[in-house]
Amino acid sequence: MRACRTPRWLVAATAAFVAVAAPAATNAAPSAGPEFAPSTVPMQAVQVAPHSWIVQGQSGVVSTANQGFNANAGFVVTPAGVVVFDALGTPALGRRLAAIVAAKTPEPIRRIVISHYHSDHFYGLQALKRDGVEVWAHALVRDYLATDAPAARLAERQDSLAPWVNSLTRIVVPDRFLDDDTRFELGGVAFRLIHAGPAHTPEDLMLWVEQDGVLFVGDLMFTGRIPFVADADVSAWITALDRVLALKPRVVVPGHGPASTDAVADLAMTRDYLIFLREQMRAAFDEMLDFDTAYQRVDWSRFAKLPAFEAANRRNAYQTYLNVERDALRAVRNRPRN
Repeated sequence: MRACRTPRWLVAATAAFVAVAAPAATNAAPSAGPEFAPSTVPMQAVQVAPHSWIVQGQSGVVSTANQGFNANAGFVVTPAGVVVFDALGTPALGRRLAAIVAAKTPEPIRRIVISHYHSDHFYGLQALKRDGVEVWAHALVRDYLATDAPAARLAERQDSLAPWVNSLTRIVVPDRFLDDDTRFELGGVAFRLIHAGPAHTPEDLMLWVEQDGVLFVGDLMFTGRIPFVADADVSAWITALDRVLALKPRVVVPGHGPASTDAVADLAMTRDYLIFLREQMRAAFDEMLDFDTAYQRVDWSRFAKLPAFEAANRRNAYQTYLNVERDALRAVRNRPRN
């Protein structure tokens, strides 16, 4: 299901290298200490509700300039321990995140929820995973881990994000895979994990902090930059955004960009962009245009000045074109026969 994360040429080109250089997936994570280059990018936690905090990454795509710190993480402090949502994109960033949590509360981290298994959201697990800390993710992560894509992505990051991702960086496997929406309490704070996929990825999880009215949505929402669509089911993603609005959260914490206190307004950019992609690629498909012709004829000026446009937009459009093509084939297969 998830092998499309990484192009086949990259899997083939790196497979031999990964077999030697990439350690096996494990929960016995080493420290993110001297063996990893230290993270020096500015990082701080901002409190968005009585229990809830956001650590906001920089805008744009992953790069050596931001040392891999382009995604958000969050954490929720309770009297019985801390729940972390996402773990950032390198072990060094995960170590910084652990230090920030420790500076805000003496309570230990008890649980880490990963919204989805894109590298910018979970490579920090290596520094956060310790005895007594459980990592939770949706069961569909198993499908991704069963492919060659995790090893290929790790090899790519060992090249593009060296020295913050290196030969000691590991894929940390969840301790618990969730099949259904799950409610739990910790220290008197009620949490609900909501499966929102397929959307940005098949396994998208949201974390609802009931007393705070805070919803951590991962990459269902991008504020202030172009979304990343490469693994997405665009139509399902648009529907998933309606689920976000139905909860009427006081605060929405996105996977990228600042927290929102106006979900309707701030979801509009992500939603409008996805709808625009789908409409343009569906029209091109209906006219039987090839993708290159379709892409060139679209007026992208509405979104062209947003961060990450140059890096992400063409790939996003191509994935959406494939979505439209897939949906058309499904419709033909499901058409009643006389």
